[in-house]
Amino acid sequence: MELYTPVLVLTALAAAFAGFSVIMSTAVGPRRYNRARLDSYECGIEPTPQPVGGGRFPVKYYITAMLFIIFDIETIFLYPWAVHFDALKMFGLAEMVVFIATLFVAYAYVWRRGGLEWD
Repeated sequence: MELYTPVLVLTALAAAFAGFSVIMSTAVGPRRYNRARLDSYECGIEPTPQPVGGGRFPVKYYITAMLFIIFDIETIFLYPWAVHFDALKMFGLAEMVVFIATLFVAYAYVWRRGGLEWD
């Protein structure tokens, strides 16, 4: 149980901070709402008159976001390899060459299909 005490304390602190933030934002925040405040805004796309349930965003927006997340997560795998490069020797080098080659193939495929062009 002694090993989990710091984790439990950190979890309790995070929950307390989250609860405090929610309570304080409702207590201190402005209570007057206007049309501009309630209007939708998404990453620089100008709001247009939309139905009550919301509107549509271009599919390119979501594809670009997913591609960013995929390539970002794949580059994070390079950090553990770099830290243990000496211990992995030639096997680690060969595996990382295969991994990076796979990344470049995926990148070339996305580039060729026009997934990186913003129309």
